[in-house]
Amino acid sequence: MQDTENMAAELEFEEDEPPFSDPEDFVDDIDDEELLEDVLRERPLEADGIDSVVVVDNVPQVGPERLEKLKNVIHKIFSKFGKITNEFYPEAAGTTKGYIFLEYASPNQALEAVKNADGYKLDKQHTFRINLFTDFDKYMNISDQWETPEKQPFKDFGNMRHWLEDPDCRDQYSVIYESGERTAIFSNDPKEPMLAEERSRWTETYVRWSPKGTYLATFHQRGIALWGGEKFKQIQRFSHQGVSLIDFSPCERYVVTFSPLMDTKEDPQAIIIWDILTGQKKRGFHCESSAHWPIFKWSQDGKFFARMTQDTLSIYETPSMGLLDKKSLKINGIKDFSWSPGDNIIAFWVPEDKDIPARVTLMQFPSRLEIRVRNLFNVVDCKLHWQRQGDYLCVKVDRTPRGTQGVVTNFEIFRMREKQVPVDVVEMKESIIAFAWEPNGSKFAVLHGESPRINASFYHVKSNGKIDLIKMFDKQQANSIFWSPQGQFLVLAGLRSMNGALAFVDTSDCTIMNFAEHYMASDVEWDPTGRYVVTSVSWWSHKVDNAYWLWTFQGRLLQKNNKDRFCQLLWRPCPPSLLGQEQIKAIKKDLKKYSKIFEQKDRLSQSKASKELVDKRRLMMEEYRRYRDNAIQLYNQQRDLRLQLRGGADTDELDSNVEDWEEETIEFFINEEIILLGDLE
Repeated sequence: MQDTENMAAELEFEEDEPPFSDPEDFVDDIDDEELLEDVLRERPLEADGIDSVVVVDNVPQVGPERLEKLKNVIHKIFSKFGKITNEFYPEAAGTTKGYIFLEYASPNQALEAVKNADGYKLDKQHTFRINLFTDFDKYMNISDQWETPEKQPFKDFGNMRHWLEDPDCRDQYSVIYESGERTAIFSNDPKEPMLAEERSRWTETYVRWSPKGTYLATFHQRGIALWGGEKFKQIQRFSHQGVSLIDFSPCERYVVTFSPLMDTKEDPQAIIIWDILTGQKKRGFHCESSAHWPIFKWSQDGKFFARMTQDTLSIYETPSMGLLDKKSLKINGIKDFSWSPGDNIIAFWVPEDKDIPARVTLMQFPSRLEIRVRNLFNVVDCKLHWQRQGDYLCVKVDRTPRGTQGVVTNFEIFRMREKQVPVDVVEMKESIIAFAWEPNGSKFAVLHGESPRINASFYHVKSNGKIDLIKMFDKQQANSIFWSPQGQFLVLAGLRSMNGALAFVDTSDCTIMNFAEHYMASDVEWDPTGRYVVTSVSWWSHKVDNAYWLWTFQGRLLQKNNKDRFCQLLWRPCPPSLLGQEQIKAIKKDLKKYSKIFEQKDRLSQSKASKELVDKRRLMMEEYRRYRDNAIQLYNQQRDLRLQLRGGADTDELDSNVEDWEEETIEFFINEEIILLGDLE
């Protein structure tokens, strides 16, 4: 019976189910695009199969006898961007047509070739123009009617040089503390630093300012980020997995990043050069070791950068990032090189080889003209030291003269601004600890000798070709020299192993203005103006007493800033002054007039600070009195409640209810001493 009822229910349900067949007059008006939109979206495009092909135009037209050589050159240039799977050189009348087709293993590699090789100058007559094969349809179907380009939204990052407009001329500096957890930007003030910006986990390792102070670079596992403007907004970011080192071009147009993780034979990515304004990768390079960073050294105007490999010096030009004149310099045994800070001149040195002496060469670019060659004998090592304006080059030469024991050091001073670049020599028989040029002058300082008899000598390069010893201080506790960016003043510092001994020196008359000490100091940093200097103990080098101290250029201590696990302090650089030499001379001439204005401003600042301090203390006193009055009022209101809780006993006064007091005497066992009579005899 139950089964019969279930069957009846199922039959009834089947009868109520609507029919799914189309009526006789139904018209199917749904097209495939609407019905299969998600499927059709994934269908292959017409361009698939040719989107890995590039067309290279302005290729030399050659005959069969030179075709193989041309193919080798083309393959060498374009294989840097990826694996080339196919090449086609169209011919007509026995010569190539001047354009070729290259097919890469992937569309991304083809795109890299277009980005990086377009505009590549093969020789004076041939500059490559490169396009994707798939772009030709776009170029052929350009409308004859002009269409106004759509305006791109403007990204306002604020005033990128706002800190230079500070009415009190306060410089900024970055501070990393709490072992890297926090990063802050401060405006410097003699009384106390003024916080401009502070963020947690802003960087994963350290920070770096660009050469003119426009950008702050932070490090992250996935790459580099650049920040700037009044609120330090993110300006640009560069994806480079595992990046650990960076370097800026002097013009701030390019940034170089290094990662030991990202390098393959087909796609060099250990070192990448980026365009800061566009964020585009300009070129990648292989790198076996970053022991001598930066790998690439830039010319003073950012137009050239150079790299040294075994027996080779390669100079590249911007913006093409290609080899200058398409070839490197073959220099057997080259050991080191350096660009002049004032001209496009490279200095490099080569050690002795059998009967051939060591030599230092000055070469001008892009002409590659050798403007000076200096032969050196019995050379052990050389170090190149440029004066910041490029007026002088000092080559520190360690020599072992024949017939003598020990090492003698010669300072070979090249006068770069004089005809035929004359060279003067200063010989020192003691070991050299440190050497440093005066940034804006013709003096240099040398630390020499052995501890504890370390001497500091100051020399002046005169215009008549003589180098005079101005002064020598003996028995100095110093292993480092730090010149003020404006010259004249310097700090002789005994860092780390010498417990932070400091000597502040005025080289105009070679007097020591002050002796001081910052125990276990690891770093010394001058501000860009030369008014202040910071000494610090970094948590990275010493785990206790981490702090940074601010001094005047004369050695007067202004601040002691203790930061938990302080790591790094970097002053924000300033761009070159817009004032000409005549304007600077006029300012120096009227310095007394300006000094009166500044002294008056300093007095107002001090009185303002005193007024602010008095007002602050007055407010604190008023707040305390209000709190005290409220506490007394509440105390009086609760008197009856206290009497009730204590059975009517008034305990508000110390001498109340004396009759109820009980006196109790407590004795303490202090000591027990046993004296033997035999000991007294």
